[in-house]
Amino acid sequence: MDKLLHVSGSPHVHSGESVKKIMWAVVASLMPAFFVSVYYFGLPVIILTLVSIGGCVLFEYLIQKFLMHKKTTIDDGSAVVTGLLLAFNVPSNLPIWIMIIGALVAIGIAKMPFGGLGHNPFNPALVARVTLLIAFPVQMTSWPIPEAIWGFSDAITGPTTLGLISEGGDFENIPTYADLLLGSMGGSFGEVSAIALLVGAGFLMWKKIITWHIPVSFIATVFIIAGIFHLINPAVYVNPFIHILAGGLILGACFMATDMVTSPTSPWGMIIFGCGCGLITIVIRLFGAYPEGVSFSILLMNAAVPLINKGFKPKQFAK
Repeated sequence: MDKLLHVSGSPHVHSGESVKKIMWAVVASLMPAFFVSVYYFGLPVIILTLVSIGGCVLFEYLIQKFLMHKKTTIDDGSAVVTGLLLAFNVPSNLPIWIMIIGALVAIGIAKMPFGGLGHNPFNPALVARVTLLIAFPVQMTSWPIPEAIWGFSDAITGPTTLGLISEGGDFENIPTYADLLLGSMGGSFGEVSAIALLVGAGFLMWKKIITWHIPVSFIATVFIIAGIFHLINPAVYVNPFIHILAGGLILGACFMATDMVTSPTSPWGMIIFGCGCGLITIVIRLFGAYPEGVSFSILLMNAAVPLINKGFKPKQFAK
């Protein structure tokens, strides 16, 4: 007897779109930020991005072919997205061998052991990023200065915007709003231009690949809590707009927290998820030893997704 139903892992696509089309649309949405990064940081951005993508695709192929003995799925684009997002989360002067380790962690530890796309509970790129941050803290927190290395040199580094803030309220040397919007500041090279990231996020919303629920609730939570503390003591706590534009908030809220595999399925579940990410992020930024909390917040909330889905699952039909 033929099977009437075929049950598969997420993402579940209820439209004319395929997983492959969605993944390549995500790649296209990240191109504005990629080109801005190349403009400011030069050739190292291209090299690290190619190494990261190539490593993720290669490791996925090898694991599926020789360890899992199953049909390879590298043409679905998910490994390319993972490699691109991982590259976006590192400084442009990161040694290539560390980038390769990151690709191996993302695919070989965070994705394939769980069964591949649709089964991984945590965002693979963020698992790799946090692993590299713990294993190689010096290399992962050495931030090239954009203007100084336009000639493809990585000798001059400086603090990020959030690093300046966490060092004791040094607000005078914070980049201008124009720098924060356009990308002329230190940081992981894929997170520096707020405008480029918002253009890409707008494209994904227009294509209905993501919805507003997670990005808006994530960013709004950070803005509200940061704004309250800024009103209480503006000499210690920076303007909430700085928190929105600096660091990896927009990149994380729009491109990684919205991962359809590791995020809730219902609208209210997405809002709870986004608020949780925002709360953890701003608590780490304001009171933690590390100036950034986006990666940690998303991974922690990834772990809560099954519980959120259980609490906010849709009502059964005709019940």
